Amino acid sequence: MPPTQLGDVSFWYADMGGLPARRPPLQGDRTADVCIIGAGYTGLWAAWYLKEARPDLNILIVEKEFAGFGASGRNGGWLTGGFAWSHEKYLRTADPEAVRRMVRAMSGTVDEVIRIAEAEGIDADIRRTDELTIATNAAQLARLTAEAEHRRDWGEDDRIRQVNAEEVRARVAIPGVLGGMVLSNVARIQPAKLARGLAAAVEARGVALVEGTAVTSIAPGIVTTDYGTVRARIILRCTEGFTATLPGHERDWLPLNSAQIVTEPLPPEIWEEIGWSNHEILGDFANAYCYCQRTREGRIAVGGRGVPYRFGSRLDHRGAPDPETIRRLAGILHRHFPATRAFRIDHAWCGVLGVPRDWCATVGLDPATGLGWAGGYVGVGISTANLAGRTLAALALGTGDELTGLPWVNRRVRRWEREPLRWLGVTGMYALYALADRHEARPGSGASGWAALGNWLTGR
Repeated sequence: MPPTQLGDVSFWYADMGGLPARRPPLQGDRTADVCIIGAGYTGLWAAWYLKEARPDLNILIVEKEFAGFGASGRNGGWLTGGFAWSHEKYLRTADPEAVRRMVRAMSGTVDEVIRIAEAEGIDADIRRTDELTIATNAAQLARLTAEAEHRRDWGEDDRIRQVNAEEVRARVAIPGVLGGMVLSNVARIQPAKLARGLAAAVEARGVALVEGTAVTSIAPGIVTTDYGTVRARIILRCTEGFTATLPGHERDWLPLNSAQIVTEPLPPEIWEEIGWSNHEILGDFANAYCYCQRTREGRIAVGGRGVPYRFGSRLDHRGAPDPETIRRLAGILHRHFPATRAFRIDHAWCGVLGVPRDWCATVGLDPATGLGWAGGYVGVGISTANLAGRTLAALALGTGDELTGLPWVNRRVRRWEREPLRWLGVTGMYALYALADRHEARPGSGASGWAALGNWLTGR
């Protein structure tokens, strides 16, 4: 049966009673000390930290849709503080200790987000738990072991441990599991609640937030919109996966599609069969990996790539996914949780995340022009956006604190190729991932080289 509801941004808004009423658009030309483009996590955090440091600042956030419309209101709800990019690529412009400082800074974002949510009274269904990533065949188990060792080497030894199949099954009953990796000090959240709560919090501190206002051009000191012009000394571009929609930025970051489905609430006897009593955020070590959570009211949400990229960097229409993506996600749901086959999928939705050409996030500000940016989080945006917002605030204020010396600051990467090369590369990469996963699922098979070829194809 098809899902009860498709798109309409995401299930997380249905969970809140529907889409929010929009704030008024920009009312003609105006000036500000800082203009922030995009009212997702990054822009909202940047505004929060700027106001925390300088309550007198005149800050304006310009949002095309509504606060939390993009990935901030659609993601999988994983607050992990994990370092999800290539340590080695950052080493090209930094020393190992600087990269380790960035790993530590990322790890601290979990406590930081929770601290501020509690202080601001933001109820985002936050639950501290573990991240559990599982392996269901020999190739996945080998990747799991290598990943755990690699992350220990880079300073996460106090957070990561490898567990056997019996320990995984004691947590969550997943068929065919061979082992798992546990990352401690993470949290499950309801992402749209966090985004909406942050928007209210910055408004309460005096930040102006206009919605339904499209930015048509950005230049030093000037943001042009369809409702007027904003003049500001500092302009921060916080548009992540939507960056490709801005004139002149079409090839900066590729908008990679990700999608989710969520079941109807499951009855107690099904949860008794599945387990999952600690509400771990759950993923696997397939090449085309998934991400899952047990929601506040006892649903299972499953996310993954589906159809990963639309030609010409086109975006979805208000979160509506295609039937093939829903079919693939339902297959993952039923494979990992067979007891859910008898239950309805209530909602399916999708969105985009920003991917730089080298698959490594960046944040920066050019003091000569006053233009700043952050993004390219590659799917780990909840915690990364907090660190990016803090760093943007420090850069804008010129405080020169320890965050502004991290190796992702002012790091430039080359742009993506023109079409059809972008589409061919990304589509080819995920086709190779699927081929590798099919090969590795065969009894007696080892790791497939097809996935490595896919990574090489796009520079991942």
